[in-house]
Order: sequence, then structure tokens, then C-alpha cells
Amino acid sequence: MNKRVEFFFDVGSPASYLAWTQLPAICERAGAMLVYRPMLLGGVFQSTGNVSPAAVPARWRYTTKDLDRYSRRYGVVLNQNPHFPIITLTLMRAAAGVQLRMPDRLQDFLSAVFKAIWVESLNLNDPALVAKVLQDAGFNPNEIGALAGDAEIKASLRATTDEAIARGVFGAPTMFVGEEMFFGQDRLEFVREAIA
Repeated sequence: MNKRVEFFFDVGSPASYLAWTQLPAICERAGAMLVYRPMLLGGVFQSTGNVSPAAVPARWRYTTKDLDRYSRRYGVVLNQNPHFPIITLTLMRAAAGVQLRMPDRLQDFLSAVFKAIWVESLNLNDPALVAKVLQDAGFNPNEIGALAGDAEIKASLRATTDEAIARGVFGAPTMFVGEEMFFGQDRLEFVREAIA
């Protein structure tokens, strides 16, 4: 499998959630490897001067409608979360930790967290609720908390975020096929063509 799609994402991004629902099947059909690259979107915004679409009311009204259009097109549930934005620093450290230390459970982790935020509209700014979501998904919340606090894992997430910025990433999701960059879940057709 020499074709790869690198998927830079943050679980607090509804567009990352939508891309996550589609990319595995796109890559499987093309015989391409999907490489998950957890990054911290807040760090990307800070370094690039970009802001969340939610920071611009007119843009956010349009974006939410557009995300709804894509969720219907993809046949997946996407509910706007009244607790948005979710501060994802700990969640993304945990994602990087699960990927590094228990890679066979990464999909379980992402499924639990993405669905909690974007299907169930839960407030994952609440650590007790995060612990319940993780426990319900078969994780030990204390173990995941320890991963999120691990210095090596913090450095790994920081390094991936810095790499994303160096490669021109300014938002999430961003996919790379080789050095070709595709921003946004509405660019998946171009990703599909690039790996065909």
C-alpha cells in the first residue's frame, strides 16, 4: 500500500468529524493507507492568525447550514453542540496517547469522542462527563488521563501540530496525499481523485 492519506484533525471540529465518517471507506476502496495525525486546532489558529468560523457570526450561520448539507449527503448524524467550542487540549493529548500507546484502540477512542460531541451534543468541557464517555467505551479514564499528562505524549502532539503548521495547515480537517494539501471535509472528492 504505497498510497497514503494523512488526516490532520481535531475532535472539536465538526468538519473533522464529517471527514472521519468518510475517509476510511474512501481509502479502503482506493487501497490507500489512512494515517491519523491528531493536532491541536487552537495551536494552529494561534500560529496562523486563523479563527474558528464560529467567531464570525455570518460565516458561522452559513457554515452550520453547509455542514448540515454534508451530513445529509453522507448519511450521518451531525448535531450542533450547544457547548461549542469544546476545549480539546486534553482530548487531543489523549488521542495522541492512545495512538502511541494503544494504537489498536484509536478508532474506539475517536468513535466515542466524536459521537459524544457531534451526535450526542455532550459537554466534553466537563471532565466527569469525559470520564463517563471513556468508561462507556471500555477505557479506564484514569489510564487515559495519565496518557494525556505524559510528557512524551504532550511533546508528540506539539510536534505534530508544529509539523502541520510548517506544511501550510491553517484549519481542520486537512488531508495530504503526498505533498498535495486538501483543506476541509468538502474537499474529499479531490482526495478521492488524488489516490485513484
